[in-house]
Amino acid sequence: MIQINQISKSYKGVQVLNVEQLSIPKGQSFGLVGNNGAGKTTLFSLLLDLIQPTTGHITNNNIAVHESEEWKPFTSSFIDESFLIGYLTPEEYFYFIGDLRNQSKAEVDALLAEFEDFFHGEILNQKKYLRDLSKGNQKKAGIVAALIGNPEVIILDEPFANLDPTTQIRLKKILKDLSQQKGVSVLVSSHDLLHVTDVCERIVVIDKGEVVKDLATNEATLKELEAYFER
Repeated sequence: MIQINQISKSYKGVQVLNVEQLSIPKGQSFGLVGNNGAGKTTLFSLLLDLIQPTTGHITNNNIAVHESEEWKPFTSSFIDESFLIGYLTPEEYFYFIGDLRNQSKAEVDALLAEFEDFFHGEILNQKKYLRDLSKGNQKKAGIVAALIGNPEVIILDEPFANLDPTTQIRLKKILKDLSQQKGVSVLVSSHDLLHVTDVCERIVVIDKGEVVKDLATNEATLKELEAYFER
């Protein structure tokens, strides 16, 4: 589904990312972990054509992401609150995204109804703009907006940050169902090793811009990750 080939990114001559080859098949739940500045957000930004690579290329379903926009209809993401439109209410934002993805108001409403527990009565019908919501509630809105239109690829940067424990548990179930039941490729970056091992069937560790581990998740994965980061 996603092929990363000889990708590098440099700023003012300083290389911040260098990934020779990485393949993410359709339907895989993929976790990316690393310390601050490791290159996680840079890699996701390249996947979404938010920045241009210094070298190499990325294809999404055989489409070069920096040469065409044909990958966008089946790919969605939430990186941070800059993806939101702060002067809209959550409902207005959801319908706006739905319109971009050829979803009717009724289809968007049906999707939102599935996430009533996830919203926990704090998002819809609050007569608040997105900019006035807490960081956690902004994240909830952004994540659910990323699910509108039945995308085949979903990219989420630090989705568990700023969420309360109940919402984190609900989010883990949502992400597992997307990959296991619906065959969606779910790409997640996180600082939380426990959450990412709970959710992802494969975990890649990135350090100083390079892939240093590529693990199939099993009972020993969490301890292996903890041992690596305790060095």
